[in-house]
Amino acid sequence: MITLEEATSHQPRAAAELKAALGQGPSHAYLFQGPSGSGKSKAARAFAAEILTTGSDDPEDSRRRALLEPSPHPDLVWLAPKGMSHAVQEIRERVIHQAPLSPFEGTSRVFVIEAAEALNEESQNAMLKTLEEPPPHAHLILLSSESEGVLPTIASRCQLIEFGSLSPEVIEEELDGLATPETLHSAAKLAAGDLDRARFLAGKRGGELRVSIERLMTCALEDDFTASPWLELLSQAKSAGEHSGELVQAEFDEEKEEGIKHTKTEMEEAVRRAQRKTRTGMLDLGLHLAAAWARDWATVIAGAPNLAFNQDRLEVLEAQAEGIELGQAREAVSRIQETRRSFELNVSEELALEALAFRLEKTLRD
Repeated sequence: MITLEEATSHQPRAAAELKAALGQGPSHAYLFQGPSGSGKSKAARAFAAEILTTGSDDPEDSRRRALLEPSPHPDLVWLAPKGMSHAVQEIRERVIHQAPLSPFEGTSRVFVIEAAEALNEESQNAMLKTLEEPPPHAHLILLSSESEGVLPTIASRCQLIEFGSLSPEVIEEELDGLATPETLHSAAKLAAGDLDRARFLAGKRGGELRVSIERLMTCALEDDFTASPWLELLSQAKSAGEHSGELVQAEFDEEKEEGIKHTKTEMEEAVRRAQRKTRTGMLDLGLHLAAAWARDWATVIAGAPNLAFNQDRLEVLEAQAEGIELGQAREAVSRIQETRRSFELNVSEELALEALAFRLEKTLRD
């Protein structure tokens, strides 16, 4: 059973602030803000568990149930978006309408909202009254990876707890034993401080994604697109999206058994949003890995191979870099970043990736 100290062991500033909050009496609202994978969710669950022990007849059992995921504790409401955004109706029913209700146990109720940046403006405005006139027993914890996604009117009514990116060393320590030391070292460097991303990259599907990106970059370098390597990335993204959609549908099925009703349109839209969010996230991660591969070319050419991200593929990178100039490697990074930005404009993903492959080939040939 994880303690608050353990949950925030790599975030000393947040740990000190949350410990002080428990000593003084927790505020009615918090905004946990920081990069994805920095430990906000784990810290929120441990902090909520401590709040819920107050006034409980059995503090240890209350803490234990609150720490379970999903939690059976009746005074802990935990919301994650189904797809790209939170449903306004769910925010109204599970937060705004329930916050005034008395606790089932103890003296407090806790409402945690993951990905608060995925709350649309209507949802955030609907929460204002709850934040302005909070019931004395209610505590809201909003988690956000994007500061600009939370309206100033919401943020100003919350106590800010900031989380920083995790270092590669910390990530390797957290994931020790998940993969070989060489793979973990590379996954930690490629993750850009995101523990969840590093865990994915160190696993089977993440390894497959890395292989497909290496193949794409190698084909561009060797001017051999007979196998259309970008299609492999698209296939992996589509498969991941379909899996996310299945998970969202399973959540709806569970809620149906519990008596929670949703319209067919609402469920279909949530499934589509989940599929699209995961698919585009996978494509973006693939392009992030491609840019890292091109940066590694530049790093090797500049004589600093120890700084490369893909340390477990260093021999391949060094062999490839022999036929590349530094300016070409840097231009390849720019081409990839341009394609990443173009995805925000709802371009055809397949055409964009195919065009990128040929632009990379031309850049590396010229």
